[in-house]
Amino acid sequence: MKHSSLPLDHTLEKSPNWQLLILSNGHGEDIIAGRIIEELKKLPSAPDIFALPIVGEGHTYQSLNIPRIGDVKTMPSGGFIYMDSSQLVQDIQSGLIQLTWKQIQAVRIWVKCQRKLGNHQGILAVGDIIPLLFAAISGANYAFVGTAKSEYYVRDKTGLLRRNSQKSWWENFSGSIYHPWERWLMSGRRCRAVFPRDTLTTEILRRWPIPAFDAGNPMMDGLEPSSNTPQFLDSNLQKSESYYPLIVTLLPGSRTGEAYNNWEMIMVAISGLMESLHGQKIIFLSAIAPGLDEAILSESLKIQGWENHHSSPIAIRDPHALVFKQRNAYLLLTKTSYNECLHWAHLAIAMAGTATEQFVGLGKPVIAFPGKGPQYNPNFAEAQSRLLGVSLILLDHPRQVPKTVSNLFQNPDFFQEIATNGWERMGKPGAAKRIAECLKVRLGSPNQS
Repeated sequence: MKHSSLPLDHTLEKSPNWQLLILSNGHGEDIIAGRIIEELKKLPSAPDIFALPIVGEGHTYQSLNIPRIGDVKTMPSGGFIYMDSSQLVQDIQSGLIQLTWKQIQAVRIWVKCQRKLGNHQGILAVGDIIPLLFAAISGANYAFVGTAKSEYYVRDKTGLLRRNSQKSWWENFSGSIYHPWERWLMSGRRCRAVFPRDTLTTEILRRWPIPAFDAGNPMMDGLEPSSNTPQFLDSNLQKSESYYPLIVTLLPGSRTGEAYNNWEMIMVAISGLMESLHGQKIIFLSAIAPGLDEAILSESLKIQGWENHHSSPIAIRDPHALVFKQRNAYLLLTKTSYNECLHWAHLAIAMAGTATEQFVGLGKPVIAFPGKGPQYNPNFAEAQSRLLGVSLILLDHPRQVPKTVSNLFQNPDFFQEIATNGWERMGKPGAAKRIAECLKVRLGSPNQS
């Protein structure tokens, strides 16, 4: 995918007192902000960076030693209030309104303090309309990384998607997935740059006076594996090309509680897949979020007939990975070899958000089926299938996986279509660096005040 040129004037002198406040509203948004922060720190005259995680406690910022302003609190919904109204009620009962007011005040106070000190300040909002609104009412210049919305939810390159849902009219009633009030916040005088998540969304937003830049999607940054191809340690897997194992990545999601339910459904899928493939050797790579309890997942495996195995069939850099074996199949649980799980697999069985999109961005197919939520429920899964197009094969039930895999491998041309589609929708690596360099010009220059 080609990216339009960014205004990178490397001769531009920036104020030595450039202060940048980053606002984000979710764990995935924090990670994206973290990638941009790492690139900002590499600039010849990097800003002093502060952060306010509107949702959650911002562990990504803590790991990067970024000072936090304002109050933070983990709410019952985990940030998924748009999927379930009952989650919103629980958040309000837990103090959401009071917390939001305190956070808005913290942002405005930060801006006033920087001005009193004579510093040049700016704000980067990462996520959806909430951090964007915070930035717009702060009084400072701001930029926006839009992670939540894409035109692919309502259209593809040929035009609007055909949908029977009444909600579809509302999503695109004004000619864009971004509503008029969101576009108004992006076209204000103090909004210096907008970074949509893909080229199609950028092109649509440029129909209005919005400073939209096609920098790519930072979600595809930082995914480099230790090795592009796996090294097999089991001699039975190296005999000939015909013995080359099928590698499938399992992505149950990161939300505690929900991920365990998702795991049970994934177990149904892989049991059926092993049965249908008979003597085919399979390696399942399970990318497990750090917050999940491996003991719970392991117990589920043992109930399904998996047994602990003494060594891994594949060279993986996680010394603590748990290895299981059943007939001709291996299954690895790993919390630290996420990148390898994405790159080495032929396909994924997923019930996740960000991880599913990243796998698709590598040009590979994902098979999914909805769970009970609160995140990966039928509504979320259906919306994700629109976002990712042909790369995401959405099924009604995990028992349909074996037939779907069989159909996939009987149609090799479809793999090329899936690859091209994934690259177009998710973009190439390097977006965080492009965004950081653009921010230097658009927010870091006193001439932009």
